[in-house]
Amino acid sequence: MWRLRRAAVACEVCQSLVKHSSGIKGSLPLQKLHLVSRSIYHSHHPTLKLQRPQLRTSFQQFSSLTNLPLRKLKFSPIKYGYQPRRNFWPARLATRLLKLRYLILGSAVGGGYTAKKTFDQWKDMIPDLSEYKWIVPDIVWEIDEYIDFEKIRKALPNSEDLVKLAPDFDKIVESLNLLKDFFTSGHKLVSEVIGASDLLLLLGSPGETAFRATDHGSESDKHFRKGLLGELILLQQQIQEHEEEARRAAGQYSTSYAQQKRKLKYQRILERLEKENKELRKLVLQKDDKGIHHRKLKKSLIDMYSEVLDVLSDYDASYNTQDHLPRVVVVGDQSAGKTSVLEMIAQARIFPRGSGEMMTRSPVKVTLSEGPHHVALFKDSSREFDLTKEEDLAALRHEIELRMRKNVKEGCTVSPETISLNVKGPGLQRMVLVDLPGVINTVTSGMAPDTKETIFSISKAYMQNPNAIILCIQDGSVDAERSIVTDLVSQMDPHGRRTIFVLTKVDLAEKNVASPSRIQQIIEGKLFPMKALGYFAVVTGKGNSSESIEAIREYEEEFFQNSKLLKTSMLKAHQVTTRNLSLAVSDCFWKMVRESVEQQADSFKATRFNLETEWKNNYPRLRELDRNELFEKAKNEILDEVISLSQVTPKHWEEILQQSLWERVSTHVIENIYLPAAQTMNSGTFNTTVDIKLKQWTDKQLPNKAVEVAWETLQEEFSRFMTEPKGKEHDDIFDKLKEAVKEESIKRHKWNDFAEDSLRVIQHNALEDRSISDKQQWDAAIYFMEEALQARLKDTENAIENMVGPDWKKRWLYWKNRTQEQCVHNETKNELEKMLKCNEEHPAYLASDEITTVRKNLESRGVEVDPSLIKDTWHQVYRRHFLKTALNHCNLCRRGFYYYQRHFVDSELECNDVVLFWRIQRMLAITANTLRQQLTNTEVRRLEKNVKEVLEDFAEDSEKKIKLLTGKRVQLAEDLKKVREIQEKLDAFIEALHQEK
Repeated sequence: MWRLRRAAVACEVCQSLVKHSSGIKGSLPLQKLHLVSRSIYHSHHPTLKLQRPQLRTSFQQFSSLTNLPLRKLKFSPIKYGYQPRRNFWPARLATRLLKLRYLILGSAVGGGYTAKKTFDQWKDMIPDLSEYKWIVPDIVWEIDEYIDFEKIRKALPNSEDLVKLAPDFDKIVESLNLLKDFFTSGHKLVSEVIGASDLLLLLGSPGETAFRATDHGSESDKHFRKGLLGELILLQQQIQEHEEEARRAAGQYSTSYAQQKRKLKYQRILERLEKENKELRKLVLQKDDKGIHHRKLKKSLIDMYSEVLDVLSDYDASYNTQDHLPRVVVVGDQSAGKTSVLEMIAQARIFPRGSGEMMTRSPVKVTLSEGPHHVALFKDSSREFDLTKEEDLAALRHEIELRMRKNVKEGCTVSPETISLNVKGPGLQRMVLVDLPGVINTVTSGMAPDTKETIFSISKAYMQNPNAIILCIQDGSVDAERSIVTDLVSQMDPHGRRTIFVLTKVDLAEKNVASPSRIQQIIEGKLFPMKALGYFAVVTGKGNSSESIEAIREYEEEFFQNSKLLKTSMLKAHQVTTRNLSLAVSDCFWKMVRESVEQQADSFKATRFNLETEWKNNYPRLRELDRNELFEKAKNEILDEVISLSQVTPKHWEEILQQSLWERVSTHVIENIYLPAAQTMNSGTFNTTVDIKLKQWTDKQLPNKAVEVAWETLQEEFSRFMTEPKGKEHDDIFDKLKEAVKEESIKRHKWNDFAEDSLRVIQHNALEDRSISDKQQWDAAIYFMEEALQARLKDTENAIENMVGPDWKKRWLYWKNRTQEQCVHNETKNELEKMLKCNEEHPAYLASDEITTVRKNLESRGVEVDPSLIKDTWHQVYRRHFLKTALNHCNLCRRGFYYYQRHFVDSELECNDVVLFWRIQRMLAITANTLRQQLTNTEVRRLEKNVKEVLEDFAEDSEKKIKLLTGKRVQLAEDLKKVREIQEKLDAFIEALHQEK
């Protein structure tokens, strides 16, 4: 379009030249035309070759103008002979500038599109970090809910360090500025070009009037320039919008990236802070535990030594094993204040207290050691009692009292069993003290008669240790002549080389004693025959049980500061207060430990060697198993045997149950059911009698008998597995334990109560069935009947033989004779057999006239008999006759199955007794099957559960294990294990003791 307009303008110029030419006719040659006209209308003229040099303007620096070389044209006037030439260089310049403007506009549009496309490519290359959100744990995104960042703000780095972690925004801004310059440079160029062209068109020039006079299309050209300017402004706005969008996208990307990076940084900082927190807590704990190496070593020393004493106490409570390890033994008369002295040394009121009654009923071993917190705990418990809290102190005193009462056996007042207690606290002296029951002079009501002797024996057992330090407590408020403990201590340590004498309640003694020199005599040991290593005077309070240790200590220090005993030099400063006493006892204790512990370790090494040699000589092929290890081995064997019980085959169970049940009920079946029914005259009465008696038997006795048989069978099988020898692997040391486990398990086991009810229904239905389906079952019933009758016949023959004595064969071969009574029975038997031969269908009972006849016949032969003797003999004779007859009848019924199928119609053979025994046999089989199912499914498992419970109970009962696992082998293994443990702990203690030196 713009080319057409420009051509039209040029054409008008040419036409004006032609019209104004004077004296010229014809057409102008091509060389005389305007350049623009020639280039448009005569483009194919062969002589036309335009060469335009470059314009020397400021537009040459832009690349968009390099393809459009311009030069400053020099318009020379056209000379026509008859008219002067006119110059149109402004018009030519405007035309060139318009063409240049359109080229620049196209370049700007293309550059903007290219920039937008490049920006879209960059935007697509940015990764979508939301897809990788799952990599970071959820707690990171919710970290502000769990952590108060305001509290850790001070621990975080300053803003300068965080700025270094962010991306380099300067480089991003520099890149954006370059992009902005790239977009805005084209706009400036277009503005400059448009401004220059408008300036050239608006400014006056020598040819301006002529140009305007000849340019009739100037108005349309102005409208075109205005539209072009609007398009350029719209394009500039779009480019600015794209730039803003690019800035926002880059800012959002940089912001999100910085936020994610900042969150990850915070997470790393948080992890580092947590790690530092753990290290700081560890350091705090080490500081709390007195992390100084020297103190920690001392603490471990006393703990190790206390463990050795605990093992020794468990090894032999009566100290028969030559235990000569040092310990501080606290002895004194009852209510002399020895427990109070021990509490002052431990710096806590830890022992039960009472007014005048015996509170210490068993020895209490107290191990004192240093620690950051004042706590106490028992050897066999993990609970710590905070000795700074009154609630824990009350709970500790109550626990000690409970343990003492538990140790005291029924019928006793005191116990030799030791309670082990560890007390830790700042400033405590390391030592091991044993608080013993107070020595009494008289047994009061409520005490066992041997209480006094028991206390003396316990005290002597501890004090006779040559390395034990005796802390003798004497009440200063009572007369010294009333003391009992001093004589006892003098017997145990006559030279006083390991005794420390302590006089308590000195404040009361000073008030009550008229002569203070008496106290001095007591302290100096002149009043007693007892000698001591040191003498101390202490005050243990004002007699108020609610006083605290601090109050007692302040009162003690205040008293001795104002006491006449110190002012008059009756007592020296190092002999008063419990603080000095604890220091002296601790020094004496450790001195004794260092002097004697290695010697004690050597003695235990010798004891260990002797025990090991004895074991090798007596049990060379057996491993050294102590009582607990032997119990675990026996426990595994018993559980294996119980498991073997569940592996018994069903056939074996049913055979045993059926046989045992028949042995239990056979007498009732023969005597009470079969024999009474067989006395009837016809089959109908026989069957009726049998049905009635079976129903009564089933309702009352049979289910109970069956359950008893099943329970006894289970017991027998369990006993068989428990007592069955295992060959060479059998260890008779477990026999007593297995027997006890078996008896206790059987005692706890109870059969299911609902078994009898279900079994009664099953047995009743089985006995109601009379149908024998085949010949095989018929023969089985006959065989069962024959065995039962033959067994009864054999028993009857034995009974008759015992009644009448040996026959002639045994008399001749074995030289046996009959007694007078047997001779009478024999004559009576012969007479009754004659009567049966005359009447083989004789009923079961003798009539009175028949008894008289037999008696008279015997009297005629000179045999005097009693009617009761005749009846007893008749019972056995008729029983044998009946059983033989029944066996003959049973033999005849072997071929009676055919008649049975026809219900014995048209047959003289009746085999109702065979049907009865078949019903009994079938009932036995069904009952055995039912009981077997109940055994395998329920009772065996319940028995196994009972066995496990019994074993668990035995495992917790030490006395039971000692009672059931006995013998030289067990005791030797126990001693060997304990001695080894003691020796190892002593060696470790000695090594630590050397390291401390």
